[in-house]
Amino acid sequence: MSAVEVRELVKQYPSFELLRVSFDVRENRITGFIGRNGSGKTTTIKAMLNLIHPDSGTVSFFGKPMVMNEAEIKQRTGYSTGTVNWYPRKKIKDIVQAVKSFYDTWDEEAYRKYLELFCLDETKMPIELSEGMKVKFNLLLALSHKCDVLILDEPTSGLDPFSRNELLDIFTELKNDGVAVFFSTHIISDIEKCADDIVYISKGKIVAATSKEDFILKYSEPGESLEETMLRMEGGVSHA
Repeated sequence: MSAVEVRELVKQYPSFELLRVSFDVRENRITGFIGRNGSGKTTTIKAMLNLIHPDSGTVSFFGKPMVMNEAEIKQRTGYSTGTVNWYPRKKIKDIVQAVKSFYDTWDEEAYRKYLELFCLDETKMPIELSEGMKVKFNLLLALSHKCDVLILDEPTSGLDPFSRNELLDIFTELKNDGVAVFFSTHIISDIEKCADDIVYISKGKIVAATSKEDFILKYSEPGESLEETMLRMEGGVSHA
């Protein structure tokens, strides 16, 4: 079953466009959204969440169109991007107090669990956090209400290798709890470690959207790592 269905998304900018982007995010699966910087990952995610309006195409969550059910869908969807800048001189606990008021499903137990796991001090202010800790704070907010779909834009950006592995393990834990996880990255080792499915975008066009096993069978040459496959494809993909 698909938790999210993206169909024929088109978004044109003067110097870039999404070209009929279509794929599914399946329930109880981790989907890695892979592509080099500037390939269209963030634009796609913003269109999925109605943060930008596509020129054409549709997005549905849980079988319901986003455009007609946005408030309900966003109650059930966690989202995090490494580019959010919160009030830099407000304490974390005060920011959390404001954010939690938007969610009927806020889970205080989950909040405390991830606060401890991420070693965040809620008396600190964002201005006092490292870039990696800011990423963890964004993730803390996304994980602290009972979401059915978790959408993350470059969540491992700025994290040290230990913290990255810790986060990927959390993805697996969430999948086992029934959450559909969709995360974009240009770090191929993250995909190798935890993804069940791969959506690969290049120059605004979906090149592949399939299980990791089928991707390897179809695109990898004998003895080739997934990273080597991606590098070869990125160098030789036809966009006709």
